[in-house]
Amino acid sequence: MKIVYITLALCFFYNFSFSQNDVVNDDEGSSYNLNKPEREEWLRNTGAGLFIHFNVDAQLGVVISHSLVGASNDYVDRYFNDLPKTFNPSKFNPKEIAELAKMAGMKYICFTTKHHAGFCFWDTKTTDFNITKTPYKKDMLKEFVDATREAGLDVGFYFSPEDFNFLRSHNIPISRTNVKMDAKTTKEYNDYNRKQCEELMTNYGKIDVFFIDGEPKEVVKETCWRIQPNLLITRGAIKTPEQALPGAKITQPWLSPITMGTAWQYQPTNDRYKTGTQLINLLIEARAKGGSLLLNVGPKPNGEMAIQQEDRLREMALWNFINHESMDSVRSWVVAKEDDIWFTKKGKNTVYAFVTDVADWKEGARKNFLLRSVKSTANTKISVLGQNSQIIEYKANLDVSCKYTQTADGLEVSVVKAQRIYDDHRWPNPVVIKLENIEPVFAEAVFVKTMGSTVNATGAVLKGQVVDYKPSLSKRARFYYRPYAGQVETLYASPWEKTVWVNINADGTFSVPFKGKKGSRVEYKAVAEQQKVAVEGETSVVSL
Repeated sequence: MKIVYITLALCFFYNFSFSQNDVVNDDEGSSYNLNKPEREEWLRNTGAGLFIHFNVDAQLGVVISHSLVGASNDYVDRYFNDLPKTFNPSKFNPKEIAELAKMAGMKYICFTTKHHAGFCFWDTKTTDFNITKTPYKKDMLKEFVDATREAGLDVGFYFSPEDFNFLRSHNIPISRTNVKMDAKTTKEYNDYNRKQCEELMTNYGKIDVFFIDGEPKEVVKETCWRIQPNLLITRGAIKTPEQALPGAKITQPWLSPITMGTAWQYQPTNDRYKTGTQLINLLIEARAKGGSLLLNVGPKPNGEMAIQQEDRLREMALWNFINHESMDSVRSWVVAKEDDIWFTKKGKNTVYAFVTDVADWKEGARKNFLLRSVKSTANTKISVLGQNSQIIEYKANLDVSCKYTQTADGLEVSVVKAQRIYDDHRWPNPVVIKLENIEPVFAEAVFVKTMGSTVNATGAVLKGQVVDYKPSLSKRARFYYRPYAGQVETLYASPWEKTVWVNINADGTFSVPFKGKKGSRVEYKAVAEQQKVAVEGETSVVSL
């Protein structure tokens, strides 16, 4: 009840209203959203941002902050007493980072002002556990803010209200899930976070984006919106699915924070980086599903960006230099994808088709693609972003023009990869086909809902439904499935497999028996066919 009263008071104070349909974050409850509509629209137009996770324990190459949970007294004491004495990120160069992020298509950078451990990267008056009390001495946050603004990017802050340093100083066991405080300590905790947020919101000028990670978030939101009402709060107010992308399109603004490897903070060993191609594909998928990607990097202890991270950002920068128009200020198409081809839309009649399976597509080779969700008009034009499709190096007589033919089955597009990107004439990253003055085959895709499942002796029965079902739009459905690898491992999971097609019942429901090994976990999603186009639902997991 206390949160409800606070929320109602805040809405009255700001003359805003909210409903039960307001979007909240996936893994943390949020009672209200005071984001201005124009700020959320800005996020919808924004393809990507750069996330920077940094902490005093980067010196250890350890998981950021979390190693303190369940740690011995000796570990905890040395963590808080010894690590600040040797933390000196003297090679931190926010100007270089910001310029590279901008080339890679990022519109903002979000920096960890304070992670769960409680170490602050600004000259705070609330605690000595901060960057100015280390050999570095300077206010690193100010350096970040100034460099980011100079590069023309928006400024974002990550902030954790959870503070292990506060818990330790009050003799409260360090935990994220079982923290017990009396009323006096709770008030002190809230005041502590309030004072820190007041410093962040008043000492660094206009802040554009704020990412809240943990509790107590309500006091953080109230403080930040009170001082900077135009602030866009992401986690804490809108959907921010972490380390995974939604299985289907989402109409409200959302972003997905994802690491380059498996770690948020720099880890010199035992991390597995995604390839540049995988990261570009994640960006494309996020945009096709109506959201944006918040791609994370973690500087080395000396402040430098790890070469593995820089290399991948430069690969993304090259791709963005060629294909930027397909990412900025775009929306979802009627379907997010057709097989390995993803879509975004700009305006009413321009669509970008992202061909992601291009590893074997050689320079100078012509390929044909059948697109079932689009149809041509009298003014249709086809092109490949980055090339003029008139000339190819060293092959003067080769026809590299773009062609299309409207057939009864769909729009057949014929294009040539005709631009030399790498010295070896190989380009493994997605090719973007621009289709102008086209129309959708259907105005709106059916809404496919992945339902629950019933476990039995041989596996399970997977269930789905087409909401507001009309037999004229869709007659059959199936499921995609694969072994569930876990949240962090989902992005490394095996390819989807497909069940047989089944007929959809009169009420829109459908089901398929699935045989699986007892004790295993399976990730699955419902798929319905609409005019020969597969429309996918959200993912779900069943334990057999």
